[in-house]
Amino acid sequence: MITVHHLEQSRSHRIAWLLEELDLPYEIKTYKRDPATMLAPPQLRAVHPLGKSPVITDDGQVLAESGAIIEYLIDRYGQGRLKPLAGTPEYLRYIYWLHYAEGSLMPPLLLKLVFDRLPLGTPLPMRPLVRMISHRVTSRFVLPQLGLHFDYMEGELKKTEWFAGGLFSGADIQMSYPLEAARARGGLDAKHPKLIDFLARIKARAAYQRARERGGA
Repeated sequence: MITVHHLEQSRSHRIAWLLEELDLPYEIKTYKRDPATMLAPPQLRAVHPLGKSPVITDDGQVLAESGAIIEYLIDRYGQGRLKPLAGTPEYLRYIYWLHYAEGSLMPPLLLKLVFDRLPLGTPLPMRPLVRMISHRVTSRFVLPQLGLHFDYMEGELKKTEWFAGGLFSGADIQMSYPLEAARARGGLDAKHPKLIDFLARIKARAAYQRARERGGA
């Protein structure tokens, strides 16, 4: 039985969603975030030394990292589903978006989150200065970078229905988390209708909704 070590409000929703798409049996072990820090609890380190989520256990193996887990599950259990044929242009797009999601898109989203929160953790006398610095970094570097990414992805979804091509794949599952984060706090809005439509389409999938019911929002 596959076990998803699921941290609430985290990337691990993607893994539960993938398992629902593959119609595989699995169990969820849920971990609550620290209400003060919003960090994962130390119990996750008993599963993986980094104490991060997602992590799965399957057949005695422990595997972390969303992209690696998605590739592993599709390769082992997919039976040709959710993955283009090797050697095709769609397969190259599939591999690209699997890595782009965390390697290229998440870093500026994380920077925005950090600089948005930085003044809140600063002593009161220094808060105006830190707020000014955070605003300058965000407005002059982070937001332009995010805009560049949003325009790029919007253009790609004008070419194909899904990120890897005409068919829904594991790449779309991988891309879901940074795009949901971008919509929530990264400035993604109606100026990029293809990306907004992508989010609406994935949330309408029955497997996505089943994963939300089991793992929470």
